[in-house]
Amino acid sequence: MINEQLINPKSIAVIGGSNNIQKPGGKILHNLLDGNFKGELLVLNPKEKEVQGVKAYLNLDELPHCNLAIIAIAARFAIDTVDTLLRKGTKAFIIISAGFGEETEEGKEIEFKLADLIDTNGASLIGPNCIGVLNNNYSGVFTTPIPEISSEGADFVSSSGATAVFIMERAMLRGMRFNSVYSVGNAAQTGIEDVLEYWDENYEEGKSSKIKLMYIENINDPGKLLRHSKSLINKGCKIAAIKSGVSEAGSRAASSHTGAMASSDLAVRGLFRKAGIVYCSSREELIAAGSIFNYQELKGKNIAIITHAGGPAVMLTDAVSKKGLNVPEIKGEAADRLLQELYPGSSVKNPIDFLATGTAEQLGIIIDYVNNEFDEIDGMAVVFGSPGLFKVDEVYKVLNEKIKNSKKPIYPVLPSLINAADAVKQFQADGNINFPDEVMLGDALAEVWKQTHKPLPLEFDIPNLDKKAIREVIDNAEEGYIASAEIMKILDASGINRAQEKVVKTVDDAIVTASKYGYPLVMKVVGPVHKSDVGGVVLNVGNEETVIEEFNRMIRIQDTTGILIQPMLSGMELFAGTIAEDKFGHQVMAGLGGIFIEVLKDVQSGLAPLSLHEIKAMLKRLNGYKLLEGVRGQEGINIDKYIDVIQRLSVLVTIAPEIKEMDLNPLLGTKDNVIAVDARIRIEK
Repeated sequence: MINEQLINPKSIAVIGGSNNIQKPGGKILHNLLDGNFKGELLVLNPKEKEVQGVKAYLNLDELPHCNLAIIAIAARFAIDTVDTLLRKGTKAFIIISAGFGEETEEGKEIEFKLADLIDTNGASLIGPNCIGVLNNNYSGVFTTPIPEISSEGADFVSSSGATAVFIMERAMLRGMRFNSVYSVGNAAQTGIEDVLEYWDENYEEGKSSKIKLMYIENINDPGKLLRHSKSLINKGCKIAAIKSGVSEAGSRAASSHTGAMASSDLAVRGLFRKAGIVYCSSREELIAAGSIFNYQELKGKNIAIITHAGGPAVMLTDAVSKKGLNVPEIKGEAADRLLQELYPGSSVKNPIDFLATGTAEQLGIIIDYVNNEFDEIDGMAVVFGSPGLFKVDEVYKVLNEKIKNSKKPIYPVLPSLINAADAVKQFQADGNINFPDEVMLGDALAEVWKQTHKPLPLEFDIPNLDKKAIREVIDNAEEGYIASAEIMKILDASGINRAQEKVVKTVDDAIVTASKYGYPLVMKVVGPVHKSDVGGVVLNVGNEETVIEEFNRMIRIQDTTGILIQPMLSGMELFAGTIAEDKFGHQVMAGLGGIFIEVLKDVQSGLAPLSLHEIKAMLKRLNGYKLLEGVRGQEGINIDKYIDVIQRLSVLVTIAPEIKEMDLNPLLGTKDNVIAVDARIRIEK
């Protein structure tokens, strides 16, 4: 919960404020004073009458009413302190102290009681175990540096205080500014999702920042994060985020292909794709994405690279080309005219190289040509440093002017951090952000371009499934893997096309069924989970003699309750599956089967339910997508029917969330159809 007293307090009390600015309580008071807080400052210190020039009170009973209390005392004193302040009417608290749930069970209990006490009184809490809050009203953090606060800067929320500091430090070196910073720490009451909700519900066009950055350690309410991210992006905002702690999915029953391959990272990526959030893996990526957000949005794939240095231009070309952007050759009459404006030896083919002796005037001419003459170009990167021969101030002045007036986005790479340090500093002071490394820009620009899109709608058309029939099977099922006959009922109720099959328990029934289906056949044991591992799958059964022989062999395999007989079908092996993810709902995965899933693990995923747009995008991200379309004379599959199967699977698990894991493996695809040959479903209630 975030309230007005937290955002814009008229009075702030620092509980534990001191004269020692090397302690959190002293430094936070110093920052409040240094930041010219315009309200009343109060200090509680049992040993001092004055702290850093501010009157200090010896005990809580003497302390006047305050809107916001910033608490920097030992955890064991927190509950009594907060209780007293609540009775005095305080409605906002920032607890920077550590020693709570991050350390001990006792600390966790104190943290829980604190949050409950503050909730009960309708107050707001940030922390504990955080660095504080920073906005244009006050500098309520105990760390440095303090970035420039501007409504054109980024709103930033972080689970980790130290990470927030490291990100701000690096970002400030690039010229990035901030509008607000929230360090939520243990998030006893107010978490990442709550800050996002506040940004969304209090967004004002023309006043609120359009750039949102997040460092997330825990997503407690994915639905809330999705809802408010979508809303903010639909209002014109851009969001980038790191989600850490995704390398280990935790304990999961990896008894299916889906279970073995699913991970919390895939679930987070699926959530971010639905929301339109740019996924970042590191602090550098987050800063780079935030920097790109400060410039015009790149509308297409074609980039012009303008440079006076060949090497960086080549590396930038490689970087963007590898990630899906284009650096197309520029030619024609306009290109010939541009070449005449430059020194002999220059090149305009793209990269546009106007040599180490290139001038500010020539840079302006090149940018004007790219804007007005080269319609195929969607954006430009300018690489310009200094070998130390002459000052580049005039070049950067031109670049600044062109960035502000360009019809197309311009991304500046200014690599000379010593030779051109003063000029870079002035360039940043003019409101620009620079990229010191061309490959970093190239990688980030391509990722932002690929990931930036309008969020997918929360509601969309879905196929109709027989909900009553599905629920009847699920409600009567016991936990664990359900029988083949029940799986077939679920597939039929879901409208998922499946192979004909019958489970037989006698050799005579096997002979009759084989004669009905015709040869060749597939025979599989019913009962054992991993059929292939126990010799429980036989393909290309071609005659009655083999049916009898294999039935008699397989029926004796441990745990076997019957033998399933199917026609032997052919087609491209495909895969689809789903697994329930804690808090996220169901993750739906799809890809090519066979070696592509067993060895290459070429799968993509999304969170249920999936729209047709999401599924198409999922499949196009597969490395083997071209095989689905058909390549080198090999027939492709009916992609629309494959998409339909995946969407029906994604709807099924919203009707039956008790499905913990489910595999359709293999699906067989041809140009006419996609058929489920085998399926496995595990129920958890």
